Amino acid sequence: MIREPAEVTIDAAGNVQIPLGVLVEAGIDTNSAVLAYSDGDGRVVLRRAADAIQDLLDGNGL
Repeated sequence: MIREPAEVTIDAAGNVQIPLGVLVEAGIDTNSAVLAYSDGDGRVVLRRAADAIQDLLDGNGL
């Protein structure tokens, strides 16, 4: 279930602060290693690195 989106701003250095509620809902802890990649026009995906690596080891894509 997708909750209310949170608007964030990308600063001049390309940094974004993601609200804690969004991270908690996604099951991502602070200081977690994540992979970021483009998933099409206007979409950026963050995945827990451990999940992405396991998917690759299992022969699945990101």
